[in-house]
Amino acid sequence: MKIKICGLTRYEDIDCVNRLRPDFCGFVFAPGSRRFLERERARELKQRLSPAIRAAGVFVNAEPEEAARLYREGIIDLIQLHGREDEQYIKSLRKMADCPVIQAFSVRTSEDLRRAEESSADLILLDHGTGGTGQAFDWKLLADFRRPFLLAGGISPANVEEACALNPWGLDMSSGVETDGVKDPLKIETCIRRIRNV
Repeated sequence: MKIKICGLTRYEDIDCVNRLRPDFCGFVFAPGSRRFLERERARELKQRLSPAIRAAGVFVNAEPEEAARLYREGIIDLIQLHGREDEQYIKSLRKMADCPVIQAFSVRTSEDLRRAEESSADLILLDHGTGGTGQAFDWKLLADFRRPFLLAGGISPANVEEACALNPWGLDMSSGVETDGVKDPLKIETCIRRIRNV
């Protein structure tokens, strides 16, 4: 099972993931987010990041060229879409950047899952809200879902083992591994250890 720690903003966050070795980390390029990174700050963090950890750039309704440029400059390795991007957007993006694309879907009903299944993105992410609410959606909706997915939304040391039981392709954690709004190394380590024990 893959592990992603999203919303890294500090050198301490990078040092933590370098030590604990999740598969992916996330840099947020969505203005308005408290985890928003300027391009040069993200570049500095990426230079400090272990090459074994792939960095996803998180975008919300950004121009495709903006995301593609960060990929071409080596600041990110994947592009993660969290807004109202449609199939035409993904098609345009693929012409500019030859990298994996993750598309996030806010899940409230089984109809949301049907839309996710039809996405042409390389991987889909299922969340309670595409803005990063820190809450879990009703995981019972996943009973008949078959496409590989990243599960996000409110995953913390308290429920990470329950999340693993849903057999996702991977788990994406952010606010659930924070204390007072910053990444908490102990919570990150606890979640990663429990996922790997499963």
